[in-house]
Amino acid sequence: MAQQAKAVRRTPLSRDRVLRAAVALADDIGIEALSMRKLAQELGVVPMALYKHVANKEQLLDGMVDVVMSEIDPPATGADWKGAVRQRILSARRAFLGHPWAAQVIQSRSSPTPVVLAYMDSVIGMFRTGGFSLDLTHHVMHALGSRMMGITQELFDASPGPDPQSRSAVPREGAGEFPYVMELAGAVAHDEGSVVGQGCDDQFEFEFALDLLLDGFERLREQGWSSVGSSRGKGQ
Repeated sequence: MAQQAKAVRRTPLSRDRVLRAAVALADDIGIEALSMRKLAQELGVVPMALYKHVANKEQLLDGMVDVVMSEIDPPATGADWKGAVRQRILSARRAFLGHPWAAQVIQSRSSPTPVVLAYMDSVIGMFRTGGFSLDLTHHVMHALGSRMMGITQELFDASPGPDPQSRSAVPREGAGEFPYVMELAGAVAHDEGSVVGQGCDDQFEFEFALDLLLDGFERLREQGWSSVGSSRGKGQ
């Protein structure tokens, strides 16, 4: 016990150490199982020692998100807006894929931390300095949504079940009623582990959609698009 106390004194607690230990623990046991008590045990301290660095569990979660965000590459210098945005978003995706719980946490936050705001500001700035009007940038950010963070949410959960038939979007008995769904579902070989559908390459699908969006944004910028002159504006 004395040796343990001595080791703790040699490596004093800090906010950074607490947060990084929490991230590593969540990676290991999952975010649902993470608790201040388990984190204290991992660090070899009493739970009350943690509260000198994080006021509560919510502040801990915010700080953990910030640690993950710190793994995102800095903005590319000298790149065109499209390349810079693409690189930034794909780097964010790598960071969040490295910590599968992080997307769930960031989507549960009621407001972004300064670190998250700084990331958002950098992405918005790439569009603005790339020649996008404030109006178009506003709609671009809506279109990107959580994809700006490298996160996507599919309409249906395609995680594999114990029965291969249960993974199909349409029950076998309903195949005749939904021929195009069945045609598309049967057009690819099905592999496990994809959130966008068994047999789909998550990274490919993410980049495919991202590139479609970026190409569309570029066309609108070149056209001088404005929401005032759009069909939405005319209908109001």
